[in-house]
This record gives sequence, structure tokens and C-alpha cells, in this order.
Amino acid sequence: MGAMKAAVFEGPGRVAWQDVPDPRPDDPGDAIVRVDVVTICGTDLHILKGDVPEVTPGRVLGHEAVGTVVETGRDVRTVRPGDRVLISCISACGRCRFCREGRYGQCRGGGGWVLGHLIDGTQAEYVRVPFADLSVHPLPSAVDSADAVLLADIFPTSYEVGVLNGRVRPADTVVVVGAGPIGLAAIATARLYSPGQIIVVDLAESRLAAARKLGADATATAGDGPEQLVEDLTDGLGADVVMEAVGIPATFELCTRMVRPGGRVANIGVHGKPAELHLEDLWIKDVTITTGLVDTSSTPMLLRMMAAGRLPAAELITHCFELGQMEQAYDVFGRAADTGAIKVALGGPQHTAVEATVATDAG
Repeated sequence: MGAMKAAVFEGPGRVAWQDVPDPRPDDPGDAIVRVDVVTICGTDLHILKGDVPEVTPGRVLGHEAVGTVVETGRDVRTVRPGDRVLISCISACGRCRFCREGRYGQCRGGGGWVLGHLIDGTQAEYVRVPFADLSVHPLPSAVDSADAVLLADIFPTSYEVGVLNGRVRPADTVVVVGAGPIGLAAIATARLYSPGQIIVVDLAESRLAAARKLGADATATAGDGPEQLVEDLTDGLGADVVMEAVGIPATFELCTRMVRPGGRVANIGVHGKPAELHLEDLWIKDVTITTGLVDTSSTPMLLRMMAAGRLPAAELITHCFELGQMEQAYDVFGRAADTGAIKVALGGPQHTAVEATVATDAG
């Protein structure tokens, strides 16, 4: 068996780009994909913090990539070697009760969020993708690989867990807490429903600037009194929809204070600690709180929108690296407040989708 390079989780706070065995098909429905462009997710940072204890040392991280199929199992019908594909962050067996309902994130047949979680993931030179017929998407030539990688996770997550769960409607006041990649994608996809105003809260001015560029009508840092801003902009009523896109107790509790009676709080963030639920205030307000893991059932629709130029993907990628610069990319992405990183893209020098240049500051 040959060896390849991959980003290996070595325990809390430690990830290393090192040799691991090449993946091989374990099941007739598997595909082996050469990784052409890959990215790092905020969830990977949660893993490094120890927030996802199911990820054990030795696991290859990553659940977002675009690549080229190099081998398929005998049961794979929808792709073949040579096809350029989007690897979804969610794998779907297609047979269990949840998959039959389109709730692929809750798959009980061996899928769900498994890549970079329960099996080796995409931050590698090659990756084994289970249930390939339902878990990869052939890419049209009009879609750039570095743009398409944003459809593996952040756009469907923001759209499904934020916008759809939050039931954004025309003229709504929408508040997004957290202007990282998920929060920014939530702004872009919420705008598809013509909200009346979008208010964004974050600690970093660079991310608030990105939020305004993507369509936020008002922004505030945590120290600027976001609750008062929302109250002022809604005549004291509160927001129709509040999306939590950070994943810490303080931001979730902030969201529940900014929602109006009858409003919706859509939690998108990955939480590693308990948050206090103030039912003594909320029980009387008819508030709906939703949680969710992305299903990626919207990915084909979002892919069509990207091909039509309707999704602002390029604005979200701030830093590009070669694949072998994975540890440097983790450092830059993990220090987003200092580097201005929103989303990083990594691609090997043999691939043309991403320039193999490194920007290590906010410029």
C-alpha cells in the first residue's frame, strides 16, 4: 500500500501534515477522489478545541473538497474516473428512514457527517468517499473549483439550518450573530427571500466589513450594544429571525434576547459547552428555537445558482495555499481576528483552480 500526505488530528490543539496510507475502496459504493481544492471549516477548529470528542487522535480531518474521481466501486453509477466532483460534507446511504425523507445529516445507514469525523476526511491528497452516488456531485465546467468548494458545507448549512429553519420571509428583520464563513453565507442566502433588513453582530471589524459588502444593512460589535441596535431598528419589537453562527453560550443567549415574540432563533453554531436557556423569559413569548445539522439536500439547487452566477462565492475566499501548506493554513484560519481570514482554499501546484500563493495578512 502506498502513502500520501494528510492533515492528521493528533489531539487537542495539534494537527500535522504527515504520511498516511493511501485510501482504498472498502465498499462497492465507494469512490476514491484525488483532492484538487480543499478548505478548512470552523468545525475543524472546534475539533481542535476538543468540542467534538468523537474525533479521535489519528483521524484525517476535513469534510469539504473538490476533486477528480480516480477509482470507483462496482456499484457506483453516477460518476466515473476522470470526473470533477464536489464532495459533500454529508454522506447519504439513501436507504434509511432519514435519507428517504431527505434528512441526510441524520443518516442511520453509515452516513451523515462521517468525513473528518468518524472516518478519514478530505484534507489529504486522496479521500475515500462512501455512498458516492449520493455523496458527490459532478461539476459543470462553468463552475470554478475554488468557488464550488464553498458548496460542500457553508452554503447549504447556512441556507438549510439558518434561512430555512428560521423561515426567513419578505420584509423580515434578520439578525446574524457571527460573521465568519457561515454567517456571511447566511447573509447571502437570506437575501434570496428579500428580508426588510439584515443586522450582523461580530467581534472583528474586518468581518463586519465583509458582511456589509455582502448585503448587511447594519452591523455592530459585541461592545456596541447589539441588543439596543436591534431594539432601535425594530421599534422595540425585536428581530423576526435571529441566527446563531458562532457556537458559544454567550452568543446563543444573546440571540434569545434579541428575538421578537413569535420569532425564530435558528442555531447554526457548533456548541461544545452548555448554554443557559432562560425559559423564565421565553416561555410566554411564542419563540421557536431550532437546531440542525446540514442535510445538503439543497446542494443541487445551490450548484445551479452558482453556475448561473447567483451566489457571491469569490468574496468569501481570502487566502490561498498549496496543499502542502496545511499547517500554515490552519494557523492563518485559526487566527482570523489577526489575519482577516474568512475562508481559505488549498490546492496543489499541479492544479490551476487556486493560485498557489499565500496571503498571511488581512490584505
